Amino acid sequence: MKTIVERVRHGEILVSDGAWGTYLQKNGLRPGECPELWCIEHRDIVFGIAKSYLDAGADMVQTNSFGGTRFKLEHFGLMDRAAEINRAAAAVSREAAGPDRHVIASVGPTGKILIMGDVTENEIYEAFREQLVALEEGGADACCIETFAAIDEASLAVKAAKENTSLEVICTFTFERTARGDYRTMMGVSPKEMAAAIAAAGADIIGTNCGNGMSRMAGIVAQLRETNADIPILVHANAGAPVNVDGVDTFPETPEEMGRNAVAVVNAGANIVGGCCGTTPEHIRAIRKAVAGTRKG
Repeated sequence: MKTIVERVRHGEILVSDGAWGTYLQKNGLRPGECPELWCIEHRDIVFGIAKSYLDAGADMVQTNSFGGTRFKLEHFGLMDRAAEINRAAAAVSREAAGPDRHVIASVGPTGKILIMGDVTENEIYEAFREQLVALEEGGADACCIETFAAIDEASLAVKAAKENTSLEVICTFTFERTARGDYRTMMGVSPKEMAAAIAAAGADIIGTNCGNGMSRMAGIVAQLRETNADIPILVHANAGAPVNVDGVDTFPETPEEMGRNAVAVVNAGANIVGGCCGTTPEHIRAIRKAVAGTRKG
């Protein structure tokens, strides 16, 4: 199987998977439960989620390991099981994907802020190293260091992946539109600043996820592409901006709307498109149909 970067370099537009957190909640995950432990205790459900996205036409599927660092697992008394849980997360997605589709291991922020001084760079690095090594052992061939807001923490995760694994490294930040109409992370990082810093840190693929529906992602992608003309770009968009209905967040963007908007994101410079919060296999199927036959170069 060619690597993701090789496929992009050959002009393919690839389709990624959709939401995991909201899908797990629909399958019974309760507030206060550890989502990652479901890879062991509810493996059949996790397998079914991965398989549903692959059946919808995704070229790659993530792992249920977003909060899999020891810092996050400590909240559930599971920090000593970090390696076990991450290996299990990768193994179940690999079983669903088989040998012909990519498994991109989800790696989220630790929840620690380096500038606050309550954790060292080495402690952050080691937490990511432990998680990433286990994910590769479980069968992942790439990682998605996702939903980051700070360059220092994301760079440590990229470094840990590059120095300790052979995984292809994707890194995405979450940007919100400000009152001025531009985009920044919660730590004040712009798309252009992110693109320059994370490419320099060694990421193979950069991008953006969450925070926005597909309709807003084209503007962010254009800024990433303006900063780096060559690096592959991935977008995992929400199914629109969340709307609270009777105390529950719902995502209004239909599969058809998301498919149409995905074409604009590709035209802005993205090479890989998929979903984040609120997206379903139907959204991924619509994206697959919308970009079918599209090539770059």
